[in-house]
Amino acid sequence: MDLQRNQLGLLGRPGLLLIDMIEGFTDPACALGSESDRAVAAAAQLLAVFRANGWPVFFTTVIYRDNSEAAVFRQRVPALNLLTAGSRWVQVDSRLAPLAGEQVIEKQWASAFFKTELAEQLAAKRVDSLVIGGLTTSGCVRASAVDALQHNYCTVVVEEAVSDRNLQAHRANLFDMHAKYVDVQSLEQTLQQLQQLAAGNATTMEQA
Repeated sequence: MDLQRNQLGLLGRPGLLLIDMIEGFTDPACALGSESDRAVAAAAQLLAVFRANGWPVFFTTVIYRDNSEAAVFRQRVPALNLLTAGSRWVQVDSRLAPLAGEQVIEKQWASAFFKTELAEQLAAKRVDSLVIGGLTTSGCVRASAVDALQHNYCTVVVEEAVSDRNLQAHRANLFDMHAKYVDVQSLEQTLQQLQQLAAGNATTMEQA
């Protein structure tokens, strides 16, 4: 039997979190990569809306600067050793290139929150809810979405803006995240919510 759950949506100052949309994951030429053009294109649409409204934008990348960092994780998945400082694989995909002032958070493990400054940066930017896109659905997206809930953020994972090397894992994890942790919804529905938020914020400013 399915659990009862409430669709929470977004609050007044959302932040966009694009997880590991880096060359090493978006370029199939890399051992870690897969075809993810659809997710990149959806992320670009979200990025344009957030930039137009002046809402906070955060990227993550994975960088290993010495052999001691995430040693067990790297033993488990040796291809992670490609993600070294200075490598092209750790650069955000050029189609989503960060602008000045947009935070790029370095991480070494799956979650964007684990042993990073993300929580502090979200608080500093007064973010009250999150929109998530990125790679991969069953890995770093899921880990970050669960941690977003555990940091008390209403969170939306945008279905078209996430991708996985395995379609079955992609679908299963979207189902499971929506069942327990976050709102999983379409790009169209998310863009509509963001448009409504922007209109509401504009009305509030006019009345102030």
